[in-house]
Amino acid sequence: MTASIASMHCSAPTVENREFVFTAADFERIRRLIREKAGICLSGTKHEMVYSRLARRLRARGLGRFSEYVALLERSDSEEWQAFVNALTTNLTSFFREGHHFGELARHVDVLRRDAHPHVSVWCCAASTGEEAYSIAMTMVETFGSYTPPVSIVATDVDTNVLATAEAGTYATERLGMLGEDRVRRFFQRDPAAGPAMLSVRPELRKLITFRQVNLLAPPWSVRGPFDAIFCRNVMIYFDKPTQRRILEGLAPLLRSDGLLFAGHSESLVHSADLVKLRGNTVYERTRAVA
Repeated sequence: MTASIASMHCSAPTVENREFVFTAADFERIRRLIREKAGICLSGTKHEMVYSRLARRLRARGLGRFSEYVALLERSDSEEWQAFVNALTTNLTSFFREGHHFGELARHVDVLRRDAHPHVSVWCCAASTGEEAYSIAMTMVETFGSYTPPVSIVATDVDTNVLATAEAGTYATERLGMLGEDRVRRFFQRDPAAGPAMLSVRPELRKLITFRQVNLLAPPWSVRGPFDAIFCRNVMIYFDKPTQRRILEGLAPLLRSDGLLFAGHSESLVHSADLVKLRGNTVYERTRAVA
């Protein structure tokens, strides 16, 4: 997933020699709006990033000042709101990122299989451009030894642009290097329409995944549990503690009593120990008291 990390220290953006007028007041209004809309605590040092990413939106809308663009957003232009969120969320991901989580998922599913669990349900709630969701799907195919395992994966993100990339499932070959030749051979195929330097995910993997837009800051969510595993990795770091708490209050009841919640390597959820408790290396399970 997503986004620029939070820091509340602020410095004023420079305005000299710019195509568009961009003041410190404009920057603060944008910080407020992205926090209200997507829950992102945008660093006060990110003014250059904000200018470069939103300048294209001003050109698209024929505007000359950032104050005009902010006024457009504040009039609740729903189409522009989505473009605004898309522009300011940063999506950093890769296949099998934080690989120990996929081994833990495979072990968890092996236990479920021994207990004759009929169907495995997983939510990837910061899907970005799809690498995490497809890594989950590959893990499930390998665990069950079948391209048609009894598994369903819901992959969501707030950014519609990255979801479109994820659903297309086509990647440049250099992004697949960490998978190894065997996995690339098993899970990807040539697509003449995509070009020689691109590979597409096999249709069997795509069929395991449903892609959907979900804003974790705007419940009720269009997903239904219970889930055997939820991947919510490198998401919480962009929110303050009260916002993290609200998200966990929604996630925890969607986990099965023995389900696993996967967090990012730099994330700690100990502040909500009444909802989830640490089981292993950034792997949590639901606290029994959660209804």
